[in-house]
Amino acid sequence: MIEKVLNQLEPLTTLEKLNIINFLHAHLGEYSDTRENIGYAVDYALDSNPRAGGFILQMTEDDNLAGIAVMNRTGMQGYVPENFLVYLAVHKDYRGKGLAQKMLQRIIQLTNGDIVMHVEKDNPVFELCRKAGFENPYLEMRYHAAQKKPNKSITF
Repeated sequence: MIEKVLNQLEPLTTLEKLNIINFLHAHLGEYSDTRENIGYAVDYALDSNPRAGGFILQMTEDDNLAGIAVMNRTGMQGYVPENFLVYLAVHKDYRGKGLAQKMLQRIIQLTNGDIVMHVEKDNPVFELCRKAGFENPYLEMRYHAAQKKPNKSITF
């Protein structure tokens, strides 16, 4: 297995970026986002802004993509973790062989500071992350402004 870490110092060609986006879209399965949103995370990971950036961890075997992870730096610390593990996907042919665990361990080694990620409880990655030391002390709540009409005023 060959590891490659991509960051702002290791630019991608358009074809390489599309291959990463398509790989993640396909192999995240039911937990996938749109190709457009995956592209935003990839672009952010490769951004040269010192308060942005991150990296992409790519694992290949015999020139075949086996796994990809996308890490974004948040530019914050303390109240929000410094790093956001946006995506971690393993090709179906490499699942059950410990690759996701190895990738997660490598991500932890490559990352300075705390890491946050969003994962659904029924996603197999949930248990993997828990075993690696991740905790879930919070419930996430989201407000989707584009989908809602204003609520009645809230008084405090």
